[in-house]
Amino acid sequence: MAEFILIVFVLTYVGMALGRVPGLKIDRTGIALMAVVALLAAGAVGGRELGRFIDMPTLLLLFALMIVSAQFAAAGFYDACAQRITAAEGSPAVLLAVTVAVAGALSTVLANDIVVYAMTPVLCAGVRARGLDPRPFLAGLAGASNAGSAITVIGNPQNILIGQVSGLDFWTFFIACGVPGVFALIAVFGAVWLVWRPALRKAAPPTGLFAKVYPNRWQTGKGAIATVALLTLFATPLPREIGALVIAACLLASRRLASRAMIGAVDWHLLLLFACLFSVTGALATTEYGSGAIAWLGARDLLPNSLAVMAPLALVGSNTIGNVPAVMLLLSLWPDPPTGALYGLALLTTLAGNLFLVGSLANLIVAERAQQAGVSWGFRDHARAGVPMTVLSMAIAVIWLGVMEWMPWQ
Repeated sequence: MAEFILIVFVLTYVGMALGRVPGLKIDRTGIALMAVVALLAAGAVGGRELGRFIDMPTLLLLFALMIVSAQFAAAGFYDACAQRITAAEGSPAVLLAVTVAVAGALSTVLANDIVVYAMTPVLCAGVRARGLDPRPFLAGLAGASNAGSAITVIGNPQNILIGQVSGLDFWTFFIACGVPGVFALIAVFGAVWLVWRPALRKAAPPTGLFAKVYPNRWQTGKGAIATVALLTLFATPLPREIGALVIAACLLASRRLASRAMIGAVDWHLLLLFACLFSVTGALATTEYGSGAIAWLGARDLLPNSLAVMAPLALVGSNTIGNVPAVMLLLSLWPDPPTGALYGLALLTTLAGNLFLVGSLANLIVAERAQQAGVSWGFRDHARAGVPMTVLSMAIAVIWLGVMEWMPWQ
């Protein structure tokens, strides 16, 4: 039965790399779900056993943070941010810089996937109304959402997973990853501006082009208070997921925003993907193949305890199977990783996600939402600026982690 589990595991991660099953309309979440069904149907694992593999605190924290972000979306806050960017005075370069700054800042404390989901269509409409090509702004939005999310332990799903499983402190994580995250935002702007300069031609003035979008002040204020309360609770001994759930429950108790709509805004596909991958990797860890892989890597000094191994591993893993599956795979097989290496894992897998379109879920959301808005945004479009911004930001991050002795060079 161990051989069957290994086959299911390998096929699952091949599916993560391909992103779909050829000939079928099934995505990564569907592939992972089919793998769990196969394990159950074959009797390789039982239902109770699968429950032990799933890290519920991580899923609960993800859910709660998505509710907080949904509060801002329901208030029209993200729409207003995108509209204010495109209606701002200034050159196209200034509009790009504001796009990067706003998307990066929002993604540090709110779920970056929801940020780009809400902002992409409004941004596309706004820049087209100014006579500009939306593609450089989509590159800035996607790149900044990833770079900004690298700054905190709650900025993106893989950081949340690493922080929960390893018990990383919120503010220590911020100290370790904040500086390279800010420089990564600068790298995003610089790469997009250099690569897309011909498309950043003179724009039409904003006057008269837009009807101003005003967010609901009361609902936005509730979201802001909830965010401050959330960060405050993170500084207390209360488990992170419990504090986040308390805040989420308070937001759901609303007279104007239906709880059904708020809960419906949660990315249930992502939560299901997490649960299924927890199950598949947990099943492998119970076999001799899991411990054997660790022994083989350790004997050859290939465990990602150093920057020499971590950086290329993060780059390859994030852009083949995706940064979330890559992190889940590493954490399931990597025994007692050093704390500094965990900061490196979070930072480098997040920044590596900017390389190609498939590197992060936020990139794919931007592409999908842009297509719905009538803008073609494909693999080549993303890679034009994605490659230089990733190379530069990862180089800065590696230097920072090494010089500050968060991780050894070798």
